[in-house]
Amino acid sequence: MNVLFVASVAPIARDPEASRRLYVDALGLPLERQDGDDYAHSEQVDGVRHFGVWPLGQAAQACFGTDAWPDDLPVPQASIEFDVDDVDAAAGELQAKGYRLLHGPRTEPWGQTVARLQSPEGLIVGVSHTPWMR
Repeated sequence: MNVLFVASVAPIARDPEASRRLYVDALGLPLERQDGDDYAHSEQVDGVRHFGVWPLGQAAQACFGTDAWPDDLPVPQASIEFDVDDVDAAAGELQAKGYRLLHGPRTEPWGQTVARLQSPEGLIVGVSHTPWMR
């Protein structure tokens, strides 16, 4: 597997408004939201290609297709995504090494291809291909 760069870092927020107050109001990060969406994000934070505050319900929806995080898994505190040359191959390597994927490779509505697992620390870890970042 060839990791090219860290594509995204996102704290996972149980209370998106409280997180917005920290990251936007207190720290002054230039995070933006679309109308009706609690996902605040920016590609203008130096040192990371994408920084977001990901509501827990949206993380659960992305991984499991439900608004609730499963009771049998630790509730994640953050997400990190690593862009790789080949998402299918990277996901296969991870599975071959004994890691259970939360979901296999798929293309999200915004055009990113990603497979996700949960790290021993409880983070959501993605291996991805993010075309607009290349």
